Amino acid sequence: MNQIIKKIYITGYQSYELGIFTEKDPKVAVIKNVLKNQIIQLIENGLEWIMISGALGCELWAGQIINDLKQQYPEIKLAVIFPFKDFGSNWNEANQLLLQTVVSQADFVDSVSHKPYENPSQFKNHINFLLQHTDASLIVYDQEYPGKTRYFLRDVENFQKNKTYQIFPITMDDLENSVYLGDSV
Repeated sequence: MNQIIKKIYITGYQSYELGIFTEKDPKVAVIKNVLKNQIIQLIENGLEWIMISGALGCELWAGQIINDLKQQYPEIKLAVIFPFKDFGSNWNEANQLLLQTVVSQADFVDSVSHKPYENPSQFKNHINFLLQHTDASLIVYDQEYPGKTRYFLRDVENFQKNKTYQIFPITMDDLENSVYLGDSV
């Protein structure tokens, strides 16, 4: 890491894209472990703020990890920045509870659009806001397994034409290697 990353956006696959439909799925523990190790490394190198959008999957898992890490690293702050007002309100009760738990422990919560969902431009504005307000992104994503995150990466590539912006990828190989290495959860 050649520059100190103070603010990072964490994103990646949504749970359904990984075939995960319960928090008890063993894959969740693997993903959380790899995310936790990366987050700790970034904190120890000066990270102060972590932003998530609150999406099911990697983002909410990251939010859970950060809220747990605050005991060990009280200087770390979590911001949940929704694309629009009432994000997640149409989710089932269990998923809404997951979201509410992370939000209740976050240091800052807001939405880019203060209106309920109206159109895709709210997502575009949201991504632009995240890129403008972070130094880098930690992304659980593999080019060989496309998912919704590919749209974010396309926007990052366009953004990088004019600004320095780092990507810290976590690939499927990284996740598989952590299992083979026997990393503890």
